[in-house]
Amino acid sequence: MTESVEQALAQYRWASEYLLGLIQGPPSPPPGATTEEIRARARARLERLAGFLDFIGRPQDAYPTVHVTGTSGKGSTATLIASILTQAGYRTGLHLSPYLQVETEKLQIDGRLLPADRFARYVAELDGLVDSWVAQGGQRLTYGEFWVALTFLAFAREQVDVAVVEVGAGGRFDLTNVLLPEVAVITSVGLDHVRTLGPTLLDIAWHKAGIIKAGRPAVTTVTEPGPLAVIRREAEIQSAPLDVLYPGQDYAVLDCDEQGTRMLDLRRGRAYRISLPGRFQVANAAVAIAAVERLGHLSRGPVAEEIIAAGLERARIPGRVEVVQATPQVVLDGAHNPDKVGALLESLGCLGRPRRRIVVFGVLEGHDATAMARQLSVAADQAVVTAPAAVQREHAPLEPLVETFQTQGCPAIAIPEPLEAVAWALGQAGPEDQVLVTGSLYLVGQARERWYPASEIVLQCSCWPLVTTG
Repeated sequence: MTESVEQALAQYRWASEYLLGLIQGPPSPPPGATTEEIRARARARLERLAGFLDFIGRPQDAYPTVHVTGTSGKGSTATLIASILTQAGYRTGLHLSPYLQVETEKLQIDGRLLPADRFARYVAELDGLVDSWVAQGGQRLTYGEFWVALTFLAFAREQVDVAVVEVGAGGRFDLTNVLLPEVAVITSVGLDHVRTLGPTLLDIAWHKAGIIKAGRPAVTTVTEPGPLAVIRREAEIQSAPLDVLYPGQDYAVLDCDEQGTRMLDLRRGRAYRISLPGRFQVANAAVAIAAVERLGHLSRGPVAEEIIAAGLERARIPGRVEVVQATPQVVLDGAHNPDKVGALLESLGCLGRPRRRIVVFGVLEGHDATAMARQLSVAADQAVVTAPAAVQREHAPLEPLVETFQTQGCPAIAIPEPLEAVAWALGQAGPEDQVLVTGSLYLVGQARERWYPASEIVLQCSCWPLVTTG
């Protein structure tokens, strides 16, 4: 290992350890907290972050932004928007949340992860700014608050022309919602994070609609009457133009395979190829195109159709119907709620029909793990339940999930360590079989280490580093 490589990894480790050291407790409110207590806690965090950003000069105002939320599809949609804008010649920042393997996935410039030296530099700079803030009576930032401030500061220092920012969870009280975006994007509304967002689709739609800002356009592919009515009402309150895209009327799926998906944009009368496999990516691409259209007032004017086509075809995102090995086929997908599992199962046909499918499944507590296990059992010949690791987060208990699979007629075992679970599944798979690793994004990230080591991702600033074997 050369001195420069050692230095880069040391810089990355320092910044990563600094950030992890900010984690003070579980991210969710304590058990038994009322809705008002949860919202008051969230408002206090937003107010603290907004005050700090004012103190350091509001770096988020140095560039226009696109704000993206949704129960499912927000990461893919943000990636597609950023890819189109990069192809259009804009220096584009992309913030994704959460990351799979390395923190710099959350700080991308023109499709490349931020280099380790600049990552460490911006963490150190922000640390000094926080010290100054505290010296003047401010409170120290939590992990989430520091990360959002770091994102905005890094993009300002990198002099991006535009930034695409993915919401962490919800929207209205998400820490990223200090933004005044040029366009707000809402991809979908489904049941997830119900403890903090509420138990109904209308509750969750209210949170998602909270990223719509006064007079600023919004686009959505939400068409269910109840959630859409909530979004429309928020747009009316904010006097914000709202574009609603309907399947079959505005866009349609043509076909899909392992290389990607073809869509028909019925508004433009044009077919596009999306590099991301999965039929569900067509809705994400449609709303991404609509968001870019709403950005037509940027310095270079409307984006040409060939640029849109290039952006859709070149976009890549790890851990979403991602084939990381051909024989036996290994698919990674972070489907961590029932809606995502349904979309995944619908899209597996794009990858061909395996002889047998072995599912490696694990999620964190707080998600409807039992419902997901029932869904997966229908498509699985064998299941391995495992325990994704996350700082100060508990995984869903393994044995009840094993029982759920078995009750549905699918043989299942528990192997707590994720990489051991993947290795066992690969050992059981023949050349015509498929191993599907799904559930928590933390699980997908841990499994992905087998094919793409985190150290190489950091060094090569790419989620798909060139890795030598043997």
